[in-house]
This record gives sequence, C-alpha cells and structure tokens, in this order.
Amino acid sequence: MAGESTKTETAAVTAQPEQHVQEGIDDGMDFQPSSSKIVRFYSHPWTQIVLISVICFCLPGMYNALTGLGGSGQVDSTVAANANVALLSATAGTALFIVGPIFTRVGPRICFLIGGWTYALYSGSLLHFNKHSNGAFVISAGGILGVGASFIWIVQGAIMTTYVAESQKGRAIAVFWVIFNLGGGIGSLVSFAFNYDNSEGTVTDSTYIALMVIMLFGWLLGIFLCSPSRIRLAQLHRAVETEKNQTIRGAAEMAIRTLCKWRVACMIPLFFSANVFYSYQQNNVNGLTFNIRTRSLNSALYWMAQMLGGMLIGLILDVPWLDRPGRARLGWAVVLVTGMAIWGGGYAFELWQEDRMARGMIQDIDFKQGSISTGPIFLYIFYGAYDALWQGFAYWLIGTESNSTGRAAVLVGAYKTFQATGGAMAWRVNAVGTSGRAQLGMNWGLCVGSLLIALPTVWTVSKKTTAEEESGYTPPPVEEKKVDETA
Repeated sequence: MAGESTKTETAAVTAQPEQHVQEGIDDGMDFQPSSSKIVRFYSHPWTQIVLISVICFCLPGMYNALTGLGGSGQVDSTVAANANVALLSATAGTALFIVGPIFTRVGPRICFLIGGWTYALYSGSLLHFNKHSNGAFVISAGGILGVGASFIWIVQGAIMTTYVAESQKGRAIAVFWVIFNLGGGIGSLVSFAFNYDNSEGTVTDSTYIALMVIMLFGWLLGIFLCSPSRIRLAQLHRAVETEKNQTIRGAAEMAIRTLCKWRVACMIPLFFSANVFYSYQQNNVNGLTFNIRTRSLNSALYWMAQMLGGMLIGLILDVPWLDRPGRARLGWAVVLVTGMAIWGGGYAFELWQEDRMARGMIQDIDFKQGSISTGPIFLYIFYGAYDALWQGFAYWLIGTESNSTGRAAVLVGAYKTFQATGGAMAWRVNAVGTSGRAQLGMNWGLCVGSLLIALPTVWTVSKKTTAEEESGYTPPPVEEKKVDETA
C-alpha cells in the first residue's frame, strides 16, 4: 500500500507541470519554458495584435487619410473615384480565390511583404499626377494597390480574429481599430497643417511625400510578423492541428465547406455593404461641401471617430456579464439603432446640401464658419464612428465562426471580396455623377437590409467554438445500454 501511495504522489507531481502548461497556453502564456524572454514577448498574441495594428496605421491608415480628403486631395474627384473602382475591383477578384490559398500555404509574413509596397506606389502616383496630370497612372496604381490590399487585409483579419482567446476578440478589434485609425487621423492632421494656407484646392507635394515615407516604413515592419504555429494560445494550436499536413485538395475542400455554410451566406450582404458608403461620404459630404483645409480637418475627425467607434463595439462584444450569443444580439441591436439615427441625420443634411448646390455653393465652407459648419462636421464624425461599429461587428462575427487562421483567411477573403465588390459598385455610381440623395438612399437601404438578413446568423452564434467544429468532426450518437431487468 505504501508503494502504491508513493507512485500515486509521484504521478500527481509529474502531472502538475503538464496541467500548468495547458493552463498557461489557455491564458496566452508561454508553453515553452526554455524559450528566451524576447521570443516569448515576440510570440505573445497581444504583441502581434499591436504589431499588425501599427503596420496598418502606416499603410491603409495613411491611405485613408488620402481618400478622406475627398478626391484623394484633388479638385476633380473623378480620377480618384475611378482609381478606387480599379482598386476595389482588383481586390474583389483576388482576395478569395488567389490570396486566400496563398496565405494558407506561405503564412502571414510573406503575404504581407508581397502586398505592402503597393500603398507607397499609389501615393507616388498622386504625386506624379500633381506634376503631369496623368490619370491613367493613378488608375493603374489603384488596380495594383487592390491586389496588394488583398494580401494586407487577409493577413490582418486572420491575425485579429484568431490570435487571441475567444473572450478577448472584441478587445482585439478595439485595439486594432484605435491604432489603425490613428493613422488616418494623424495623416489627415499632417495634411491639415500642410494645407492650412493653401487656396489651390489640391494638397501639396509634401503631403504625398510624407505619406509615402510612412507607408514604406510600415512595409518594412512586416518582417516581424509571426506565424500561427509560434503563437502561445491553446485554441489556436488546437485549430492548427486540424490543418496539419493538409493537401491542396484538402485545403480547397475546407474552403468550400467553410463558404457553403448557411451562416456565412447570411453574412454576405453584411460584407457587401461594409464600404458602400465611403464614396458618398468622402466625395459628396466632405468633398463637395468644404474647402481643402476643412476637408483635411474633417478627415482627421472622421478617423478619430472611428477610434471611438471601434472601442465602443469592442467593449460591447466583450462584456463579461453576457455569454457570446447575448453579446452578438446586443452588438447587432447597437449597429441597427445607431445606423437608423445617423442615416436619418444624413437625409436632413442632403436636403440642405441640395438647396445650397442649386445656388452654386460648392467646396466653400470653412471650419471657422461655426454657424453653418458645425452640423455637417458632426454628421461626418458620426459617419466615421458608424463605419467602425459596422466593420468591428462584422469581424467579430467572423471570429465566432473559427479559431483557425486558415479558415479565418477564407472568411476574411470572402469579406474583402464582397466588401470590395460593393465598394467598387458604389465608387462607380459616384463617378458617373449619381445624385447625392440617390446614393444616400442606396447606402441606407443596403445597411438596414443586410443587418436584417444577417439576423439568423447573429441569433444562432454558439457559446464556444470547439475543436470538433474546427475539424468538421461530429461525434456519433451514444446508444443507451439496455439493462436486463430479469437478471
């Protein structure tokens, strides 16, 4: 008996480290005690979340600073609108069927380095346009950027939705949205400073040069991105285990199974509507109403409002007193109610704007004219906050579907494909001169309709994503044993 007791104690002591290791993984702690502090810090989930956020601060954040000026800082917004059509069309054509499979094979770092430099190219094309008015180069650069943006956003989406624990995904979205949109805010403030005394209607060359330098720096930061296999998170490792040694055919079948779920189908209109309002807000509301320096200031306020919107939706989707289904329904209700209120304010603005334009008033309001500028400026701020609410909620829904970076890449690829398709449609509608009221009605209707279609998915969000769900395994039913009562 004494020998058995000793063996039991020894086994218990031996099992303790394994138990602590598993608990450490679940908490995001290091499961390799021998690794150095630098490696543990580098591979920590939140280190990578902050890193991808800073990178997006430098790349799409600076790009947003440009587009937020209205016409990318040009008097005639047609070239910028057509460049956006090329960009979004290229993204729609590559995100799901080309970039997604590449990501599955080569991982986040290589994908990022392939696509990141294209942002600086686009800014350079606008600098060239300032000198030579070569619209074809701007539109071509926009198309190339569309391919590059597919790589960047799939990397970002996969990291943001899978590198942290399920209970922290709302916070990950909030952190990303704050840092990323700080890029658009600071970039716009830089433009505001450069163009404070500018009366020409186009931004200065120094604006484009400064943004190019920041974009190139962000591209170089991509060498520090970490692969999923090195991230210290149990749920991610369990998900990765289901994809080990997967063949190309197996990866394709996994992608098809992921996309053919009815829950994903209900989210597609939500994806499609995620960028449809940019063209109207940036070119009509901001671009046609204010002078160049006020457009720069408004752009900064727009992206800073996105920071607040991202924080709000992130906190709502992580509230500790609700389970995951409850948080999904609360987030949906917040997005619907705030959307109805903000678009209603947009309709009142549109009526006022139409009256002014009929009297030949265009691009004439300065921020110092408080009596007429305050209302439209605050409307533009609310538009920015709503964009963050919408996209934060969409990304969080994607995160409820999977903890696997491979599956998340497929879902983010679908998100970016349909988002870009909707955006390209909207920019084309804007480029052909569709009335502001028609664009407003289109945006409002798409937003409300897509939220209603997504409701079945929202209502059936599970409490937790299990490893069996990741692998597609369904346990067989357990047969009850019959007891022989005559025995």
